[in-house]
Amino acid sequence: MDRETVGRLWELHKQEEWPRVAAHLEGPLMTLDTVISGCVVYFLDSQDGLDDKRRAMLGDCLADLETIEQEIEEECLSYFQRLHELGALLLLLPPKP
Repeated sequence: MDRETVGRLWELHKQEEWPRVAAHLEGPLMTLDTVISGCVVYFLDSQDGLDDKRRAMLGDCLADLETIEQEIEEECLSYFQRLHELGALLLLLPPKP
């Protein structure tokens, strides 16, 4: 896993439209999408990777997403699985020195 892998997956994710999700899930999922996507952009724009604060925040978001994924309808699931994969890849890469 490297910056190029994250970049390719990010490009795929950006091309997808926001899926139609149940109304009660939309706010929490938008928040998770925004935070995880922000971490991806920060990672791709920096040379150092994610700092400990961002890594902790990302880990919390992934845990929340895993909980919510059980309620997401099948036709929307691929969007959020890819978002989860992006976040998980960032946590596999070495932290900022």
